[in-house]
Amino acid sequence: ESMDGVNDSVVSEFVLIGLSNSWKMHLFLFWFFFVFYMGIILGNLFIVFTVIIDSHLHSPMYFLLANLSLLDLGLSSTTVPKMISDLFTNCNIISFPKCMTQIFFVHVMGGVEMVLLIAMAFDRYTAICKPLHYLTIMSSKMCVSFVVVAWIVGIIHAVSQFVFVINLPFCGPNKVDSFYCDFPRVMKLACVDTYKLEFVIIANSGFISMATFISLIISYIFILVTVWKRSSEDLSKAFVTLSAHITVVILFFMPCMFLYVWPFPTTSLEKYSFIVDFAITPILNPAIYTLRNKDMRIAMRRLGKQIVGSSRIS
Repeated sequence: ESMDGVNDSVVSEFVLIGLSNSWKMHLFLFWFFFVFYMGIILGNLFIVFTVIIDSHLHSPMYFLLANLSLLDLGLSSTTVPKMISDLFTNCNIISFPKCMTQIFFVHVMGGVEMVLLIAMAFDRYTAICKPLHYLTIMSSKMCVSFVVVAWIVGIIHAVSQFVFVINLPFCGPNKVDSFYCDFPRVMKLACVDTYKLEFVIIANSGFISMATFISLIISYIFILVTVWKRSSEDLSKAFVTLSAHITVVILFFMPCMFLYVWPFPTTSLEKYSFIVDFAITPILNPAIYTLRNKDMRIAMRRLGKQIVGSSRIS
């Protein structure tokens, strides 16, 4: 792509190959993403709204949950709206700056979400294993620190990789074999040998995903063992609570590890596995954490009554 003939070696835009070429599949995917994205927006905003309004939910667990909801909303918004419009207009071109911006935010949000999931595991560990010290350990200061650290880690994680990629020379091929921009796909299009850089990315994203995933699973096992030693009746209760967390963790990390740790990408599978991270996990979080949660259900009923009450008065 030449830019007005000034410089023949600069790619100004990328073509996202997307998911499928068949018209029926396009239509299906359009409605699938549209419905899911509406669910993601409404579900997650509803959680944030409920947690802010209902004073009964002003506890560490719900504070972290509301942050997770905002993050899920952000993460899916980095890719899904563009996907929906691409499917609708059949134009899947993304400009170079937009592509880089998308990469950056996907990694910031992804990094933040990893730290938040650790914070939530720590919160459950404290609540179940050290109930008497729970409120002193999980003070509001501690909760805010978790969120701040999460954002710092997310930004460092994204910047540390972004610095390398933004300076790569792109001079020829510009077809990205995916429905959004990400490091591994875009890097392959650079006009230099990116072997070392791929290693850096795999080490960074892959290692972080693996380490976080393993530490989360260990922490959950540790919680269950602690509960089991105390009483077997509590075990089933704890298991129900934690199985929801574990489901979210597995769904979030599997595509990440698949993309960054697996050295031989099988593209079609990979594309579909990432639908999980951008469309399915963000809608599962509200479903898993709220509908199965008694306090949250009660809060929703209260909120519903308030809304109905106020509308009657007016």
